[in-house]
Amino acid sequence: MLNFRNISFGSSSAVITSLAIIIGLSGTVNAKINIITALLIIAIADNVSDSFGIHVHQESECRKPNEVRRITFDNFIARFLITMIFILFIFFISLNYAIILSIIVGLTIITILSYSIAKRQKINPYKEIFKHLVLAILVMFIGLVLRNILSGFASKLVK
Repeated sequence: MLNFRNISFGSSSAVITSLAIIIGLSGTVNAKINIITALLIIAIADNVSDSFGIHVHQESECRKPNEVRRITFDNFIARFLITMIFILFIFFISLNYAIILSIIVGLTIITILSYSIAKRQKINPYKEIFKHLVLAILVMFIGLVLRNILSGFASKLVK
């Protein structure tokens, strides 16, 4: 079974990165293919990179080798599975509905993680949920702004 503490980083990272990619690439030509390709790259390459970073960090804290492997594995699996959920949405559902569903599911995951963390730390869960949702929404907004800026720039290059 995956350990909550071990998956919190990977899960939140997968949600925020995936939503930014989905929104950022949703206005491109062949958007579905572009989004799925980018998410697959994130599910593998970026995931391996982050998991390796966590692995090295855990080793630097002199944790036991079995614990380091478990944390690395849990992080990788959490990120991979969440990213694959978004890929399935994009693949099987019309793009507009897939974007809406991805946002709802992604923000729900962030909400559940934030609530669980706040309860474990015995702090106000609504404050934590709000902070984390604002950050996720900000990243999605940045993806949208970048898409609009870059698509405007690209259209000028084509002329």
